[in-house]
Amino acid sequence: MTKPHDLAAFDPFLGQLLNLPTIYSAGLSPDGTQLAWIWAKLGPTTQLWLQPSDGSAPPRCLIDDGRDCDYLIWGRDSRSIIVGQSSGGDERTSLLQVFLDGQPPRRLTPEEPDYYIHGGQLLADNRHLIYAANVDPDSGAEIEPALIYVHDIETDTKRVIARPAKAAFMWPLVSPDDTHVLYERKDLDPAGCQLWLAAVDGSFDREIVNVGDNAKVDGAWSPDGQHIVLAAEGKPHRRIGLYHLKDGKIDWLVDDPARNVEDAVWLRRTSHVVIEEVRAARTHMSLLDPATRLETPFNPGGGTYDPIGRTAGGDWVTWHYDAQTPARLLRLDKTYRVEGALAEHPTRSTIPAANLVPATDYRWTSVDGIEIQGWLYRAKQTVLGTILLVHGGPTHHDEDEFDPEIQYYVACGFNVLTPNYRGSTGFSLAFEESIKVEGWGGLEQEDIRTGAEALIRDGIAAKGQVGITGTSYGGYSSWWAITHFPVETIAAAAPICGMTDLVVDYETTRPDLRPYSEEMMGGAPTQVPGRYRERSPIHFVGDIKGRLLIVQGDNDPNVTPQNVTDVITRLKAANIAFELLTFADEGHGIGRPENQRVLYRRIAEFFGQAFGT
Repeated sequence: MTKPHDLAAFDPFLGQLLNLPTIYSAGLSPDGTQLAWIWAKLGPTTQLWLQPSDGSAPPRCLIDDGRDCDYLIWGRDSRSIIVGQSSGGDERTSLLQVFLDGQPPRRLTPEEPDYYIHGGQLLADNRHLIYAANVDPDSGAEIEPALIYVHDIETDTKRVIARPAKAAFMWPLVSPDDTHVLYERKDLDPAGCQLWLAAVDGSFDREIVNVGDNAKVDGAWSPDGQHIVLAAEGKPHRRIGLYHLKDGKIDWLVDDPARNVEDAVWLRRTSHVVIEEVRAARTHMSLLDPATRLETPFNPGGGTYDPIGRTAGGDWVTWHYDAQTPARLLRLDKTYRVEGALAEHPTRSTIPAANLVPATDYRWTSVDGIEIQGWLYRAKQTVLGTILLVHGGPTHHDEDEFDPEIQYYVACGFNVLTPNYRGSTGFSLAFEESIKVEGWGGLEQEDIRTGAEALIRDGIAAKGQVGITGTSYGGYSSWWAITHFPVETIAAAAPICGMTDLVVDYETTRPDLRPYSEEMMGGAPTQVPGRYRERSPIHFVGDIKGRLLIVQGDNDPNVTPQNVTDVITRLKAANIAFELLTFADEGHGIGRPENQRVLYRRIAEFFGQAFGT
């Protein structure tokens, strides 16, 4: 019989989990005949794959050149794909044009740029490329704000058509007729963004939608290019609207404070806007006819279904997933009946759902009486302890979704809770915005602490046998917990790529991410220095009583390695023991399967030792 502490016995199951190809960034070709996606875990880097959208031929690999494929954008003529690539997690994107007919790929931008590129759409002439990049057009030096470029790839000349005043993460979208570029600016307030429209010929660049200096509005083109679908923040809820390019008027299609709508898109070959509504961290999709305002649910069955688009033959292509179903792509007919699966690897087997643990909705009350939700995964065998796995963002939320890391820990004998603390999406705009009241390191950390205490109170966890881990903001929360909470509540922490000094993080991160810190913290470090200091775990490492394992990617441009080197100096000065695990070929998060194998096994061993189990 396997002993609970014999973690080597679960290595084969971990191998099975990490052998499952992970699909992301899938997209249908403009003509609806082809489906492209990016596959991870088939090798050391991510790859671009292709399959006819009707399933008439098996998948084939289009690009596997030793660089990671990060995202894909179809060419207008459906004959090529623009792929954003990077190396080692450095996020320094280079654009590659990959052809479906087998001709050699064409590198469109420098392979190792010293600036950041966002987007990359080719106009119908297959000559002019549009993207955003934080590079000066004259000197070629990296600058703070990203500018929007029209790049002639035949002459390698560029011209700027939009010059935002301040840095922001932007993703320019070209209109279907190639005349306009839609993008977002954050010039007025770090907490807001406005929609701007620039002419491809450079004749104008103007603001078109502003719902408030400190409110956000997102936009996406309609298939005919005459409208823009809006998702706009209001008070106190988010609205879905339709902006008319002809006269600048807005029709608000969904304006209901009782609904937590988060996004909307108008897909090709449909007459409906797809509405994304999230209730208690569960996604619900619906189809809304802009003309009649009639809305019908898109609900083919159990689990989450998220439509990607409609094929040339009229079938739906949709994501489908839950905790026991790894994300897959399905083809549905007009009545939502499953016609078949797409993007299935011919040599990789799946794991039976019975071998995976479901997610259970778990709730508790935080210090101020607010109800907090999370997903609880219960171990089937003797419990070695409990792990809080905290999501990043914080503007994000955990779903009822397959996660190999969770399934491995549970198989080893740990209970796992993924808390959706305040600041998470998936509940309401007010809940999402509430983290800004005190800023990072405020009541959202109390939400996590009270979650651990609720597990102990309910007999699910034991005192001194609860650990915490997570990446990015989950890493920050792990640092916060181990420096602020008693060992009876949090006995050990394994922060992954987590901020330790919020001033260092602000000064060393990518320029397009700094406004997010300003939004969350109520200003820059020079404006609210006291808040940045008191919310930085580095100043409290002397209070650590539990076990600590620090994990970092050496190429992380988001939460840079200086967060680790600086905190190690403080730990040594305070004579605090710690363990360190770094990865030379990773950036913001540990994504390569061979590295995940090392990481998950190390974390399981670390928590088991910390809990004495």
